[in-house]
Order: sequence, then C-alpha cells, then structure tokens
Amino acid sequence: MIKSFKQTFLSLDLQSPRWNPAETTAKDYELRQYETAKWVSTVIRGETQKEALRQGFWKLFHYIQGKNEKEMKIDMTVPVTCLVKHGCADFKVSFFVPFEHQDSPPQPTDSDVFIEERKTAAVFVRSFSGFASTKKYAEEAEVLARILRNRGQPFHEDFFYTAGYDSPFKLFNRHNEVWYFKK
Repeated sequence: MIKSFKQTFLSLDLQSPRWNPAETTAKDYELRQYETAKWVSTVIRGETQKEALRQGFWKLFHYIQGKNEKEMKIDMTVPVTCLVKHGCADFKVSFFVPFEHQDSPPQPTDSDVFIEERKTAAVFVRSFSGFASTKKYAEEAEVLARILRNRGQPFHEDFFYTAGYDSPFKLFNRHNEVWYFKK
C-alpha cells in the first residue's frame, strides 16, 4: 500500500501505522480506518499525564535502543501515543512497531514494557499544531467530543489518545492529534 502524501508529510519519513481515510467528514476532524498493528507500550501509574508521557517515552526509547531480548536497535516511529482514561491516573504510552518487526517484535527485557496488538479500528482524529501541553490535548479532545456528539457520531467517550509526531527539538510546523475510537 502506498502511503498518502499526508501520511508521509506527517511522519517525516518515520514509519507510522497504516490507515485509510474512512470518510471525509468535516474540516475540523477526519475519520481514519487503522489497520491491525503491534505497538510497544508501558503503563505509568499515579503520575501527571505530562510526567507519565516523559517516563513512558524513556522506557520505550530504551527498548528501541536495544533493551530487548535481541539487544537490537529499532528505528523510531510516529506517533507517540498516550491513552488517557477519564478519571484515571494511569497512562499508557506507546510506540508503533516498525513494519519489519511487526511479525515478530523483539521482546522487551523491562517487565514494565510490553508488546500489544491493536486491532483494526475506525478512529476520529482532530489535528492541531504547536507545542502540545496536556491542557491543550484535553481542550482539543473536548472540542472533538463536542463536535462528534453534535453530529450524532457514536464514539467511546471514556477514553481518548493523544498522538505526537514531532521531536521536542522541532520548532515549526508541529503536528499533534487527539483520537476517539468510533463505536
């Protein structure tokens, strides 16, 4: 499958999960159909979302730098996602597993890091630019939820994902997303 221009542009030549536009709904969000894929993840408990994202990122970064059973370095991918459950202080941070490792990803050696398979899913996506704070992610998620409710779109309201595509060193043309899964 050839990646769309938008997928290529957003990922800056880093691999990202495959998706197809399910439909073009509106200018303020899109509906994507993501393919089944493996992700490497960790759950950080009892921290703020910002601190959980920082801790989770470094646990996963160590995994791709060789802290796995094969002591193999693995390419960075995008996006870095964070599962946010309303009223919960546990956050799941994840990296997409590159395509060449999808069939058999190296197993983590850190007991807090695990491989998970996310099944094919329809996802409502709202994109925004700039440096994303936890406050900005929450605001954008609330805007997306309000739009979906107003348009009668069924979605899982008890959780959302944040998706960051850029290195903290990138200053301009940053891309961030919030995701709600369609029911």
